[in-house]
Amino acid sequence: MLDLTLNNGVTLPAIGLGVFQSPPAETAAAVEAALRVGYRHIDTAAAYGNEREVGEGLRNSGVDRSDVFIETKVWVTDFGYDETIHAFDKSAGKLGVDTLDLFILHQPVPARFETTIAAYKGLETLLAEGKVRAIGVSNFMPHHLERLLQETNVVPAVNQIELHPYFTQPDVQRADAAHGILTQAWSPIGGITFYPGPWGDERRNVMQDPTIAEIAREHGKSPAQVMLRWGIQEGRSVIPKSTNPTRIAENFDVFDFELSGEELARIDALDTGVRGGPDPDQAREEFFSWSIPEA
Repeated sequence: MLDLTLNNGVTLPAIGLGVFQSPPAETAAAVEAALRVGYRHIDTAAAYGNEREVGEGLRNSGVDRSDVFIETKVWVTDFGYDETIHAFDKSAGKLGVDTLDLFILHQPVPARFETTIAAYKGLETLLAEGKVRAIGVSNFMPHHLERLLQETNVVPAVNQIELHPYFTQPDVQRADAAHGILTQAWSPIGGITFYPGPWGDERRNVMQDPTIAEIAREHGKSPAQVMLRWGIQEGRSVIPKSTNPTRIAENFDVFDFELSGEELARIDALDTGVRGGPDPDQAREEFFSWSIPEA
């Protein structure tokens, strides 16, 4: 297991289990399986609707709470200073914990950025009070980061963004690095959605890319393992998602091989610049129809 050091000195395991789109009925077992394999980092969010099951999986695993890095996210309907303070109570209550290791804003919401700033100031208070060990953001583009940094005091520890070989967001990675922010990849193996590319009308999953398949064969690894190793070697935190115990274990088995500089460059060259998930600058009023229940 490799740990990464955040800009406030807190360490974070480089690979974590993601539970986006994991049905609540399957989440507890997935978390338990991951912790028993050796994962020590779990990433969830209030909007995923499965924080309670993440806490259940943690307790069922028998792994001590202090050994597990728990990350969750404030949803946009809880943005605002007081609302975000209360969002901590809701998330911590569902997870069954007293503190969070990393608490981040789920979206920048540029159309209502004043509430985003207020929410981040709530995170700063939670950090100062010791209720969270690190704070950060998700899906922030460089211009969102610049405005946030101008109006707040604590530099985010993490920016979690869509990042896989077909969409590497080099401008965001550069902005993060310039401010000492760790780039964390959601959908690091491109498994959540399919992506258009130079294949006519065909939509191809990055898991089927021939370059990655060739590198995987050379190392006796799966395409997913190669992509996760690529992310880790380039200094990122990676959050693969699965509820399948075999795949959960496979995704963690990435510390016994190394990609060459040439192989890393070949994977870097696959970037299409085409986003698969929501555009953070696009107004999405439907985001505000999801109310986060109380703990």
